[in-house]
This record gives sequence, C-alpha cells and structure tokens, in this order.
Amino acid sequence: MLMTLLATLLVAHLVAWLFCLALKELRHPLRGVVPSVSRVPLVGSAWQMRTFQPDNLHEKFAEYVQRFGSSFMGSVLGHVIVVTAEPRHVDALLHSQQQLRKGTMYLALRGWLGNGLLLSRGEEWHTMRKIITPTFHFSILEQFVEVFERQSSKLVERLKPLSHGNSAVNIYPYVGLAALDIITETAMGVSVNAQGDEDSEVVHAVNDLTNVLATRFMRPHLLFPQLFRICWPSGFRKQQAGVSCLHQFTNRIIEQRRHLLAGEAHQDKPEKRYALLDTLLRATVDGQPLTDKQIRDEVNTFIFEGHDTTTSAVSFCLYLLSRHEVVQQRLFEELKEHYGRDLNKGINHLDFAELPYLNCVVKESLRLYPPIPAVARCMEKDLAIEGGYVPAGTNVIVLLWQLLRNEALFVNPLLFQPERHLGEEAARLGPYSYIPFSAGPRNCIGQKFALLEIKTMVIKLVRHYQLLPMGADVHPSIKIVLRSRTGVNFGLRPRLY
Repeated sequence: MLMTLLATLLVAHLVAWLFCLALKELRHPLRGVVPSVSRVPLVGSAWQMRTFQPDNLHEKFAEYVQRFGSSFMGSVLGHVIVVTAEPRHVDALLHSQQQLRKGTMYLALRGWLGNGLLLSRGEEWHTMRKIITPTFHFSILEQFVEVFERQSSKLVERLKPLSHGNSAVNIYPYVGLAALDIITETAMGVSVNAQGDEDSEVVHAVNDLTNVLATRFMRPHLLFPQLFRICWPSGFRKQQAGVSCLHQFTNRIIEQRRHLLAGEAHQDKPEKRYALLDTLLRATVDGQPLTDKQIRDEVNTFIFEGHDTTTSAVSFCLYLLSRHEVVQQRLFEELKEHYGRDLNKGINHLDFAELPYLNCVVKESLRLYPPIPAVARCMEKDLAIEGGYVPAGTNVIVLLWQLLRNEALFVNPLLFQPERHLGEEAARLGPYSYIPFSAGPRNCIGQKFALLEIKTMVIKLVRHYQLLPMGADVHPSIKIVLRSRTGVNFGLRPRLY
C-alpha cells in the first residue's frame, strides 16, 4: 500500500513538473515573435537534433535559415535555444556590455580550459582580460613575426618532398604542427618541436579532445559530466586522457618558464623575446600572484584558441587560392613586387601594411570559412529585440557562417572575391556584419596575433610554391573549429622566378 502511494505521488510530481515545463514553453515571450522549429510539446527539437552531426551542421543551419528565416528557436523539455544570423540581433547581443556569459554548451570545455579567459565570467573575467590585453599590443606582437617566419620556413622545408606537382597534399596536419610550434614558443617561450615530432603526445591529445568535444556539443545530454560518463564511457576516458596529457605538459612548461625568469632576474641581459606566459607569472591580483591553476587555465586557453583556429584559417585560405588561379597569381605578383626574387629575404612586421591584396585575400577567406562558425551566449539579463525580448537564462547561438554568407550583406556571397574588401561593398557594411573573430567586449583577444601569423604563413607558402587544384574538395566539418572531413587538399609545385 505504501509503495503504491509513493509511486502515485512520484508520477503525480513528474506529471506536474512536465506540465509546468510545457506551460513555460507555451508562455515564452518569443512565442509568435520568432519561428519555432517544432510544435511538439516538451520533446520539441530533440527529434530534429538526432540528425545533427559535425559534418552536416553548416548545412542543417542553412536549411533552417532558409525555412524559418534568419532567427528561429527550438526547445527541449521547456529549455529554449534561440538561433540567429540576423545582423540587428547579432549587433544587440554582441555589442551589449551586460551579455558576457558564454553559452551553456561551452561548459564541455571546462575540464580542459578550467576558468580561463574563454570560459570565465564576471569580475574574474574582467580582471584576467585586463591583465592579458597588454600582451597583444602591437609593439609586443611584432617581436613574434620572427617566430612566425622561422616556423613557416620549417613548414616550407617539410613540404619540399611533396612538391612534385603530381598528387594532392592534405595541408591541414602540416599547418597544424607549425601552428602548435608557433603558439607554444610565442605564448610560453618554449619550443616543443612539433614539426620535428609529428607523433607528439600533445598533438594527438589536442586532436582527440577537439573530436570528443565536438560530439558533446551536438548532444546536449553529454554536456552534463555524469551523463557524459555514463552514456559515452569511451569518449569520457579519451577526454580524461587528453586533459591529463595537456595539463602535465602545461604544468611542466610553466615550471620551466618560472625558473628561467628567476634566473634572468640575476642576469644583466635577460632574454630579449617576451612570452605571453611571462605576463601571467609576473601578474598580481590584490597584491597576490596568480595561482598555478589560474596560469595553467590561461595557458591551455592560449593553446586551444591559438592552435586549431589558426590551422583552420591558413589551410582554408591556401585551399581557396589553389582553386582560384587568377587570385593566386595576383597575390603572387604583389609578393614578388614587394620581396623580389630572393626567397631568403625576411618578413618584417612593417611589410603587412604594404600588401593590401594579401589583406583582402585573408579577409575573404575568413568570411567564407570562419575558423569558429558559431558563438553562443547565455543571457544574463533580458535582451530587447524587435517585437519582443529574449529572457534571462536563454541560450542564443550566433551563426557566423550564415551571417558572413548573407546575400543582403555581400554580393554573390558564395564567390571568393577578395576585391570586395577594397570597394563600396566593404564601406557600407555595418560593424557587426563582418565578424569572423566575433565582436564586442568578448571578441577574440588574439585576433591581431592570428592575422599576423596567417599572413606570414600564406606569404611563405605562396612565394615558394604554386598551389594546384588537386585532390578532393573540402567538405566542412564543425568540430568546434572548422575542419574538413575530406582534408584540405591541393598540389604543390616549386615557383619559377
């Protein structure tokens, strides 16, 4: 009798809870203002999400934008997610000084990145942003061009045996190793020689982690640590192993750098080059140095944001050049006019201002293939939009991929036309229309760093090699960072001067 009563009470409680969730969903302030992708109560969008995969995410969102418009919403168990590529809504959201909280899905990264700059919020985020921002001042970044060039030269040498022009090369892993060498040397002051050791545990750990995390982003139940552990134990173990490997690596690097700085304090001539890690080791908050965990979280964030994203940007830019011979030739002519025929002539930070077409090529590549195709916020306060408001607690996903391919903003948006960034089309764009690095208070803090690195690598590759349209075309796969499930392929042939 008692068990029957308890069971009845449990069922009644469950029914009441589900009823409240359904009522909450029906009374949502955006109901009738923004189209909903599903009219099924409670289950909501869960049925559609079963088909979402990293390899088709860009196509699914394009399909939904076509069907429902530039803003729409979905829900699961009463929890609403708003998706938008509408410039006005993007402007209102990213411009706001109050909507600084990252979307709930980013919590999947916490095991790796802890409370680093990407994931922190409130006063802690403001404090760390203030500490780190000066390290990306141009006077410091210009020191790193030498590192960008040296590691890019190693990449050129590694590609020589593959430059016979008879078969395609998947450039992505090669660029990835160079980018890892660059971010570790510039951010941490220590070279890991990834290009000389492509079987590095660190390289494999980064790849394993991003693959697991991409799947978790697609499956909301896997965002919860306990459900992740139960529902996907092999993925959980792989993530734990990757995190452990990278934490050991960063702990070791931090300790090495700390000892180096301590030794320099007793020398007349300290090391000339400045590492971003040095700022963290010397920083204080309320008179106290940062903890080892705080430093490690920021270093891991440097690796995550400065490795895969740059790899993606450089690879897709080179791919586009390989498929557009006229653009590639025009860029090569600009580089040849500036640098001459001497392939050993170094790259100086002042060069970039004198290479306008290179700037256009990189900007157009980032428009068509943004390394981070979407960003998300969780509303900290109600956000007013035309016709209604997005209530606090709602997750909003901004589709940068669709925004940057919006035909209302860009003429013939699917075409690779670097010239569009020189003319009237560029002049009439709003401040939140071209935002491959996001925008507003939480934009990418390292975008100047990334642009200098991208341009340096493109200069070196295009000066040394003709990029040939060979191999499978790219098929975008959004594994947090944009990749291609078929690789990023083209042929290489030495330049003839």
